Amino acid sequence: MISIKFVTVGNLKESYLREAAAEYEKRLGGFCHYESVCLKEEKLPDSPSASEIDSALKKESVKILAELSPRAYKIAMCVEGKQMSSEALAKKIDAISNTTGEICFVIGSSHGLDETVKRACDMRLSVSELTFPHQLMRVILLEAVYRALNINKGTKYHK
Repeated sequence: MISIKFVTVGNLKESYLREAAAEYEKRLGGFCHYESVCLKEEKLPDSPSASEIDSALKKESVKILAELSPRAYKIAMCVEGKQMSSEALAKKIDAISNTTGEICFVIGSSHGLDETVKRACDMRLSVSELTFPHQLMRVILLEAVYRALNINKGTKYHK
């Protein structure tokens, strides 16, 4: 059974997002070993400068990199990443399942990910050209992974 880990920065603040994430995390348990690591987002002023944002991303990157298993296939969620269909993601997860058996998705803070984290990952993935709040992205990605695992199992969830 594949191991899937989500490393995210920032807590889910709204209860509806926490409930949605919890539901998909529960569902994932039937398909994989699932782990979630939520790291604290660095505090920034209301109107941070570019250098303040860079400094915060660098501090967050140290915490993120410490959570990445060297063995895992690491995927950075970022706007410049490759977009995939649900079927293509399912094939990718299946291929990873048959090689390393371990996958780690990384979602940064509202300011994204430091370049060191992106370089440490094996792939950059984007779910859409649309912009989503990073907290909502966690729920969207959980559903996408759940759907991909259902496709691989041949269930009726994906129509």
